[in-house]
Amino acid sequence: MAPTLNHPTGVAFVDDGHGQVHVDAATYYGGGEAFTRSRTYSHSHIHGYIPKRAPLFEEDTHMRARRMSHDEKSVTGPRRFLIDVEETIRVVLEQEDTDGDFQISITDAGPKMMALGTATSNGFKTFDVRGTYMLSNLLQELALARDHGRKRIVLDEARLSENPVDRLSRMIKNSFWHSLTRRIDGDGLEIITADPKNRTGRVQPRIYVPHGEPAMAEYYRKVAREKPHMNLDVQVLPPKPDDAVFVKSLNSKPGLLALAMNEVDDGKGGRTLKGIPFIVPGARFNELYNWDSYFISLGLLVDGQVTMAKGMVDHFIFEIKHYGKILNGSRSYYLCRTQPPFLTDMALQIYNQLDRSDVQSNRQWLKRAIQAAIKEYHTIWVAEPRIDPKTGLSRYRPDGLGIPPETEATHFTHILEPYAEKHGISVLEFSEKYNNGVLKEPVLDEYFLHDRAVRESGHDTTYRFEKRCANLGTIDLQALLYKYEVDIGTAIREVFDDELELEEEFDLAPFPPSVEAYRNPYRESSTSRSQNSDEWFERADHRREMIDKYLWNENKKLYFDYDTVLEKQSLYESVTAFWALWAGCASEEQCWKLVSQSLKKFEVLGGLVSGTEESRGKISLDRPNRQWDYPYAWPPHQIMTWVGLERYGYLEDAQRLSYRFLYMMTTAFVDFNGVVPEKFDAVKLSHLVDAEYGNQGLDFKMVPREGFGWMNSAYQVGLSFLTTHMRRAVATCTSPEVLFGSSANLENAAAQAAHAATDPLGLAMESLDISSVAA
Repeated sequence: MAPTLNHPTGVAFVDDGHGQVHVDAATYYGGGEAFTRSRTYSHSHIHGYIPKRAPLFEEDTHMRARRMSHDEKSVTGPRRFLIDVEETIRVVLEQEDTDGDFQISITDAGPKMMALGTATSNGFKTFDVRGTYMLSNLLQELALARDHGRKRIVLDEARLSENPVDRLSRMIKNSFWHSLTRRIDGDGLEIITADPKNRTGRVQPRIYVPHGEPAMAEYYRKVAREKPHMNLDVQVLPPKPDDAVFVKSLNSKPGLLALAMNEVDDGKGGRTLKGIPFIVPGARFNELYNWDSYFISLGLLVDGQVTMAKGMVDHFIFEIKHYGKILNGSRSYYLCRTQPPFLTDMALQIYNQLDRSDVQSNRQWLKRAIQAAIKEYHTIWVAEPRIDPKTGLSRYRPDGLGIPPETEATHFTHILEPYAEKHGISVLEFSEKYNNGVLKEPVLDEYFLHDRAVRESGHDTTYRFEKRCANLGTIDLQALLYKYEVDIGTAIREVFDDELELEEEFDLAPFPPSVEAYRNPYRESSTSRSQNSDEWFERADHRREMIDKYLWNENKKLYFDYDTVLEKQSLYESVTAFWALWAGCASEEQCWKLVSQSLKKFEVLGGLVSGTEESRGKISLDRPNRQWDYPYAWPPHQIMTWVGLERYGYLEDAQRLSYRFLYMMTTAFVDFNGVVPEKFDAVKLSHLVDAEYGNQGLDFKMVPREGFGWMNSAYQVGLSFLTTHMRRAVATCTSPEVLFGSSANLENAAAQAAHAATDPLGLAMESLDISSVAA
């Protein structure tokens, strides 16, 4: 046996091994510096690794054949590279990042080849790392090593060539969720108070605390005193914080809204408050959102993060109690509006995964969630002005005054210009006078009523809702409320022994709905009696009848929105028609007609588009594209349809659709430095979207940190639908046209082929308008 070598503290020999290769960066790079085992220390690179020969660009070094004498001839184990982190980052960017965006993608014109010194040869022998995917992974790994303070690393080749499906899923689970985690308390305020949407010019951090939470207000005042550098402004809201006039008054001083907190030991023998962590969507959306959180929670549950998802429900319960509704987002300018309701399904899914060791505690938690949902249902969704008493259909119809302050600065310029010209003033001056009520424009008031409704719908913006959203009983909202009614009834019957007392007092909405019933000022109090399952199932049955009466179109085999003012269907074909399958309000026959006759209208190469091209209409300079129209695809539409199809037994269709979307995600991840964006152009299979404010999740350097909330979830949830064969196929970026056949449920396949080739490089070049660059 060879004698044990006595080497300096902190030196680890590379052949000692890392253990597992595909682990999170903190585990992989968290150890000490790594050096090779040399004959003597004088021959080792103890003072840093200096490459024998740096890779060069525009010389014949990148023209070599695949294997040459400089390569290792025999490999007894997995190949590993000895790398100087900073020097290699410099060389990679200098050689490969030809567009200067700190990412390696297929649009870069570098040689896509780099020689790295092997660890077993002490860096003197080299091996070529080739291709966009491996080089972008190399850049990502170097950035992660730098994050952990590493100057030199021994890097497993397997981390560069890792199966892209496994790599993306691992990054979402181990990295992205963590990076998107926020907490509103003394430790988390500096990150969460930052608001990219604040364009007032005043960036002072501000938090609004609800009325009735004096301990919370005092806690934040203490934080402000202890952290004077933050210049934190703590304000307490009035008892009715969603008054439209009051909310408009906050537009010049926007701030964060306080959320739920837990009381914990302060470590000094006393008690203090600590914020409950939650996940934000990412990019410019740095706060808790309503329907984003539902889809995010589905991904969290797949990844075993039940406690995080549960905490987000706790925040929603808090919001309903103090702000009157689950808010669009937790900022002051969102106080008047909510978003699509998902609380009951979110709570029930989490409840089913809670630790069964404390059944009573779990039951109490679910009780709080269902009680909150019942309050939201009665005071928001079936209360005026959102309900149309004549049809019984609910609408997105929030209160509010003036121009939404959170939009991009020029978003409404084309709308406001004619009014500014009419009054002979600038657009900016008109905006101020209109917001302040100096100038009255009833037509513009109507426009912004519908605009606010569009934003409450979550589908901001789309020609489906243009200048009419507040009047529409949409299929998506009716399906969600049907699910609310069924979920509440089921929970009361199965969990609460068919009897649930409501502890908070509010008015119960009349049932069945009618103009006369809503005209009558009398309302039953929530605390006057207990709730039972029968009344909720009756509400669900009634809503299903109204959906069939007003929204189902037998001739077109599709659900449509119903205009409660014009009293007719709005014949925009929307993929949200399939939400009826998710909710379970469609009959088996209606489902069959939807799947056999209408699904093909929305299915394209990359999954499901939001609406049909015909419904969207022609696009021009005067009529630009909207991001929730054709040809764009969004995670909520995909997930809802997958789950709905599976519910009715159409699993193969759900698998095919999930494969399409995950194929589009995986190819973007492979070809564009690990990007995970907010949305896609599903016809061109491109994340390079120029509609409205463009795309989110693209602005990162070297390594993706967050992905995007619901897109992360779509990947994790989508993988659960794929067979082993499909998972292997998507990992090799096998086109759906190859896997399923070019005409698999696609309408007008030839026309679609004319719209977009399947070559990702060509598509990217087209999007970048630099198609002259050779592929």
